Amino acid sequence: MKYKNIMLFQVAVVFIGTIVGAGLASGQEITQFFTTYGYKSFIAILICGFLYIIFCSVMVSISINHNLSSYNQLINLVSPGYFGKATDIFTGFFLISSAAIILAGSGALLNQYFGVSKWIGIILMTCISLFTLLRDTKGLITINSFIVPSLTTVIVSIFILYILFSNDMIKINSLKNIQSSKQIILPAQWFISGLLYAGFNTLCCSGVLVPLSKEINKKNILIPGIIIGALGLTMLSIMINIMLSCNIPYIFKYEIPLLYIAKRFGTIVQIILLCIIWCEMFSTEVSDIYSIGKTLEQKFNISYKKAVILVMIIAIPISQIGFKNLIKVLYPGFGLISLIFMIQCIYFYIKRKP
Repeated sequence: MKYKNIMLFQVAVVFIGTIVGAGLASGQEITQFFTTYGYKSFIAILICGFLYIIFCSVMVSISINHNLSSYNQLINLVSPGYFGKATDIFTGFFLISSAAIILAGSGALLNQYFGVSKWIGIILMTCISLFTLLRDTKGLITINSFIVPSLTTVIVSIFILYILFSNDMIKINSLKNIQSSKQIILPAQWFISGLLYAGFNTLCCSGVLVPLSKEINKKNILIPGIIIGALGLTMLSIMINIMLSCNIPYIFKYEIPLLYIAKRFGTIVQIILLCIIWCEMFSTEVSDIYSIGKTLEQKFNISYKKAVILVMIIAIPISQIGFKNLIKVLYPGFGLISLIFMIQCIYFYIKRKP
């Protein structure tokens, strides 16, 4: 029983750590995809959490039933046509771009707040990531077993401090009255935003969950672990969304909205939050490169360690290119492709269910 509980915990933290990233930890993703839609954002977050459970459970079940070892195999199995090939290429491109952007972000973060050269941040992130990645799946589990509980502790602590000491009175009725601050183009745009966010994160997760499914190979551990992780992630997202919603429109001026909220609680809290954001950058960097490394190992029959080093060598020069405008298009586009693929996964699972 103790062993099973440890495994459940490990699956849950890997799931949370893969999805969270610096974007969610900073509050920026929650702001863009949810908070801007007012009180309906809370409904969208709950729907997103439910979709995580459905999509990832189906993905894990398919992986175990067909003995898959990489996201590339999952895509080829579920969607063998032209759309599947496009999804495969787009996923690889997105993961490499994401890894490069995180390297650049690490350099910028240390440069902005500590005044050191951006290359120090890039080299530091590269070295620590490689050290962790060369330990294969154990390295991925180890870092998330530390980072995710630390993230949870910091976010919950800031939320409690906000409730106890903030001058803003948090009332359910006032949250219900918050209107959308984004120009609405499509009907039920808040709902579509939640769907795209869920789809985008789930396909990103496939790069970690598929190899993990092969190694653990037990649905009674993987699926409950995913459920626990999805519930924990949903609660963290709701806490962040409450704090952000109560600080509209001020949060829109900042690239790290949660840092604006933490500012009122002193420098120490700010520094702790910055450390957590950097750690989440690190966690996402490891998850992205791990995903690509496992795929290259399976697809081109090269060793996992060589694949990881190759991806990192490619990512470092790409990190010097400005990706800000590209990501504005890349994230929603990848979300749409991911959502279509997840629907294909559900159809495939129902059709081939043993």
